[in-house]
Amino acid sequence: MKVLIVGGYGVFGERLARLLVRDEHEVCIAGRKIASAQTLARELGCAAALFDRTADLGALADFEVVVDAAGPFHSYGEDPYRLARAAIDVGVHYLDLSDNADFCAGIATLDTAAREAGVCVLSGLSSVPALSSAAVRALVGDETPRVIESAILPGNRSPRGRAVMSSILTQAGRSIPIWRGGEWCKASGWSNPRDYVLPDALVRQGWLIEVPDLRLFPAHFGADSVLFRAGLELGVMRYGLAAFAGLRRIWPFRVTGPLVQVVKFAAELLTPFGSGRGGMVVMAVVGQERRYWKLLAEEGDGPFIPAIATRALLRRTSLPVGARPALEAISLEEAEAALSGLKVRTERSCDLVESVFPKVLGADFEKLPSQVQATHLTADCSRWQGDARVRRGTGMASRIIGATFGFPDAADKIPVSVVKTVTATGETWVRRFGNRSFRSRLAATPAGVTESFGPFTFLLGLKVRNNALHYPVTSGKLGFLPLPRALMPTSVAREYVEKGVFHFDVKLLAPITQELLVHYQGTLTPTQRQTETPVPK
Repeated sequence: MKVLIVGGYGVFGERLARLLVRDEHEVCIAGRKIASAQTLARELGCAAALFDRTADLGALADFEVVVDAAGPFHSYGEDPYRLARAAIDVGVHYLDLSDNADFCAGIATLDTAAREAGVCVLSGLSSVPALSSAAVRALVGDETPRVIESAILPGNRSPRGRAVMSSILTQAGRSIPIWRGGEWCKASGWSNPRDYVLPDALVRQGWLIEVPDLRLFPAHFGADSVLFRAGLELGVMRYGLAAFAGLRRIWPFRVTGPLVQVVKFAAELLTPFGSGRGGMVVMAVVGQERRYWKLLAEEGDGPFIPAIATRALLRRTSLPVGARPALEAISLEEAEAALSGLKVRTERSCDLVESVFPKVLGADFEKLPSQVQATHLTADCSRWQGDARVRRGTGMASRIIGATFGFPDAADKIPVSVVKTVTATGETWVRRFGNRSFRSRLAATPAGVTESFGPFTFLLGLKVRNNALHYPVTSGKLGFLPLPRALMPTSVAREYVEKGVFHFDVKLLAPITQELLVHYQGTLTPTQRQTETPVPK
């Protein structure tokens, strides 16, 4: 095919040009820096052209495919699809490597025009969402995943494109929409880090950022939670960007071209450090099974990965007609075949989701009614709602302890919700009674389940008896200091099923006096998943 690559001398455009030349396409490297285009074109033995997407686009008619590998796609102004529309007008296929959620999702507005012209228009034909969605489909088959989580973790010696740096800096500290537990919620760009294990047991840290996957995967795959993180190999860069994000949360200043250039210059000073090894992880939870597809790129070949989906697509004899995001535009088999000639390898693996309560209870967990089990099988985030009756003690101890822990006020009937979120160390539970809420942290330990409220940590004596789960408090600590038994509250708590509905009944009595602190009992059912998924602004 005769292919025009806009931004073909950039980090990813150059890699795409190299791959397409190897595949014997007629490549033309284009952009506003004609000297850069010509230098690379001479090396690869292909054509070069001066090209500006804001100027006359009549030259597109000389090609079969135009690929926009330039960006940054979030800054394309009031007419972001000018290049795509011009390609449609002259009957040329349009592809881009966009990682911007708004840009990628919005390309579907051109679908009618693309179909009438009989051309292919795909946005996001890159690591996300094209490659990531191909990996998810390969992992889940026809099943519906509960959780999808992905991460891109480059080596520090990989070249840094200005467009990618601009995108990440723009997101840092900004509120981004995250689909968790069947609802949209907010997170901060470059926050909530976690570790990922790549092939060769290479551990890298990733931080939350927004990509098209977050916007598109919930409806496309039906997952309850979708997460994406990106990483930097060097700690000084990761935590420096975290500090930058923190500053922008307080003072939301604009990310300008000169600022991007300064950060890029500083990052390039650190290029000799770290390595050229990087990778990608895609994980899907199906049932209680966690399935992984992992990629490891060696010796600086990581920047080729965003070009792989385009290479795979252009190996086909025909392209799909219409305009849409590049969800499952290629198969994982096609993508892995397109890795040929690169120092890249992939692997698949799986393990089991080990939730806190089943991990501690072992075989006894299976004796519980399914409704009770379901509340303790959170894979990422689960949401529950119902009604409760709350009684409170009237003594001084009840008032002081109740205020300390945030216990709800007395009520004959009050709406209640519980949100359970998996963390690196266990789970966080946020219980809300009306407009009052209190938070606790649960963890599985060799001694059993612990539940922490602020500096207080209590060991729960889990027992399954008469088809119910009982969890009295057996010991406690304030920080590292054990609490004397005389200062321990008495807990009478159980979860059970009645008439097919999950019930909870929790009574706490004060130390020494045994007066009532709080007694809440009620029902919970899964919060209904949002059927419409508009992205919050």
